[in-house]
Amino acid sequence: MQRSLAKTFWYRFLYHFFRMFFVVTCCLRVRGRDFEPREGGVLVVSNHQSYLDPILVGLSCGRRLNFLARSTLFRFAPLRWHLKSLDTIPIQREGIGMGGLKETLRRLKRQEMVLVFPEGTRSRDGEVGPLKSGFCVLARRGNVPLLPVAVAGAFEAWPRRSRLPRPGVINLQVGPPLWPEDFQQMNDDQLVAEVQARITACHALAQNHVQRARSE
Repeated sequence: MQRSLAKTFWYRFLYHFFRMFFVVTCCLRVRGRDFEPREGGVLVVSNHQSYLDPILVGLSCGRRLNFLARSTLFRFAPLRWHLKSLDTIPIQREGIGMGGLKETLRRLKRQEMVLVFPEGTRSRDGEVGPLKSGFCVLARRGNVPLLPVAVAGAFEAWPRRSRLPRPGVINLQVGPPLWPEDFQQMNDDQLVAEVQARITACHALAQNHVQRARSE
């Protein structure tokens, strides 16, 4: 899609601002960047630890990332302006919804990257929870690779019970993509299990780096 120069500049400004902010306050490190496909539509699938995750996963990607957000968040004017400035796709609380599904597929077919959190909600204990199968239809209809990403340390930096974030150590791990030809013979249960395994493996690596950093 054609974006204005202002929107392009705004995204890059936020990218560099938050990258510096999290490197300083949370010793942010990202590993596995080379796994990111350099072109074409990509569905990024990540675990969900905190409100910080969309920003953090965006920082793990060299290309511009499209985000999804509940439609209810667009009701608050300042937040609505911010979400629209990033071309965020509104979705229904109980799922993506038909409108969100169509817009997500349009962006994937325009060779863009879109982030989804298959767990559907933030983790209650920091571990990777069971994944929902909604992402399967996006990957199949969009005919795009699935790029697993895991966040570690964000749960401790901003747990569900806390109103505000706090300094900590955050690491992200990007894993090898799962290409359409790899999952075209899988049913949805098998695809969910494979993506669950890949995100969990990425999370284990990222968590290991977080623990090492804390012990230094």
